[in-house]
Amino acid sequence: MFFIEWWNALSIAGQIFACIAIPSTFVLLVQTVMMLVGFAGDSSADGGDSDVPDGDELEGVFGDNDTPDAQDVTGLDGLRIFTIRGIIAFFVVFGWVGIVMDGSGVGLPITLLVSAVCGFAMMILLAYLTRLAMKLRSDGTADNKNALGVAGRVHLTVPAERSGQGKVHIMLQGAYAERDAVTDEEAPIPTGSEIVVIGVSGKTTLVVKRK
Repeated sequence: MFFIEWWNALSIAGQIFACIAIPSTFVLLVQTVMMLVGFAGDSSADGGDSDVPDGDELEGVFGDNDTPDAQDVTGLDGLRIFTIRGIIAFFVVFGWVGIVMDGSGVGLPITLLVSAVCGFAMMILLAYLTRLAMKLRSDGTADNKNALGVAGRVHLTVPAERSGQGKVHIMLQGAYAERDAVTDEEAPIPTGSEIVVIGVSGKTTLVVKRK
């Protein structure tokens, strides 16, 4: 049988890499299929309303911002790298690159280093592609004022009394979206807190309060 012959031809290190790569690949394929057929959903927007129109543009990396000096020119501001799908993708690339390099006779230390670098690069690429997909899903026609009353979750801490901007994740018109946000509350709203949109500041920044 081909698989048994292939397995027996691997070194011990190659077999360990295979034990990482094969299950991870299977899980990633299942996740991808579930996402394509609509079962994966957007779990980060717990409690959000999915029937609200999307805003006209995404903030931060892929959109305009009313406070340019606060932007991250590297494009990493608010980028969700360490997600479940990202970690699985890391192991997929780490495992298969390790198998190939080990089979080519490359030393184990170099194999581990290159495999890890390639895996992390895949995590970053996946995060960028996810951000780009969220931007493309915006229809560009709706007014963010329609987000009033929508619930979401804080991604980057929202400073107190409008002393700065944070970021929140909400569902707008069935699409997962990230928006800049401010609050009038006296205490900051930390990452992970549930919020409700109560207004719009400027063109696209949301005004939120704790849920």
